[in-house]
Amino acid sequence: MDAAIENFAILDFEASSLSQESWPIEVGLSWIENGHVQTWSSLIRPDPAWDLDDWSPQSAEVHGIPLSELEDAPPAAEVAEVFFDVVGRRRLASDAPEFEVRWLSRLLQAPGRVEIPLIEDFDAVSFAVFSGYALDMLYETVERRPAPHRAGLDTARLARGWLRAAEHQASLQTENKIA
Repeated sequence: MDAAIENFAILDFEASSLSQESWPIEVGLSWIENGHVQTWSSLIRPDPAWDLDDWSPQSAEVHGIPLSELEDAPPAAEVAEVFFDVVGRRRLASDAPEFEVRWLSRLLQAPGRVEIPLIEDFDAVSFAVFSGYALDMLYETVERRPAPHRAGLDTARLARGWLRAAEHQASLQTENKIA
């Protein structure tokens, strides 16, 4: 198993809309630990400072999360603190970092945090760690499963691609040592 990939957690959000004023409604993280994909996700009760008028029925159709379901979700400030506990020392990667930065920033502002961790591009990390057939296996694994548009499931899908590529790469290294 490539240790470099175990230093990452894949991040995804579902949000109220895609506008500049949008806010996160669900956060998901997946990472590889001891050869297995681990996932954490949480719905997010909107922070009182967030504009509820930014709710988009079109976005709700995509992710399937009604606004009413967020009433019983943990508050944004609490989710932000748990997020940091789960991330730990891992670096973050996402297949849409330009959106995730915005939503992570909103989430972290709820408990008053100002420093936003760097979010690296999933493809750039993948190409830096894997090559050849391992990359083919990664993207084949990801493309075979359509994105469910739920934060935890979406990150697990990408992490399974990394895991398959890492397993292939590890098997090649073992074969090369034996040969």
